[in-house]
Amino acid sequence: MKFLEKYDVVLASNSPRRRELLADMDINFRVEVIGDIEESYPDDLPAEKIAEYLSRLKANAYGLSTNELLITADTIVVLGDKVLGKPENEEQAREMLEMLSGMTHQVITGVTVRTHDHTETFSDITEVEFAHLTPDEIDYYVSNYHPTDKAGAYGIQEWIGCVGIRRINGSFYNVMGLPVQKLYETLKTCF
Repeated sequence: MKFLEKYDVVLASNSPRRRELLADMDINFRVEVIGDIEESYPDDLPAEKIAEYLSRLKANAYGLSTNELLITADTIVVLGDKVLGKPENEEQAREMLEMLSGMTHQVITGVTVRTHDHTETFSDITEVEFAHLTPDEIDYYVSNYHPTDKAGAYGIQEWIGCVGIRRINGSFYNVMGLPVQKLYETLKTCF
């Protein structure tokens, strides 16, 4: 894309889904990840602001040269007043999926795009309705996929998305971890 030619685009993410989606946008980029960024947020921060806060926190950890454009993102799942990040283990993944079963939740992805002299942060919210999942279905998914690297313990693009999601209201790609249409508009209009 012509409007990005002046930048060395850097994706600061270990997520294979974010890498795939950015590549699908035909953006030339490289991946650079700083480890050990403390991903905590103030207890009184409203749930709809957490993902933006965390994406900015990640972006601010990087020093940038004048021609670099950095993209960071963070995705959370919100069920009622409970915020679900990535499960720490398979047991926690099962617990999260049991909570989500038969319920509607929100997936919120915050994105920060930063250059040496300009920063834009935005988020996108998608509502996801799960069908009732049986214990066997949850066990199958946890045993055959890798839910510990996904907010809310599931990937919409995987088996569980095919059999367990009744409907979504909003961006499918946001649920995967990167609201690509909003990202494109931000890159086009702000950089």
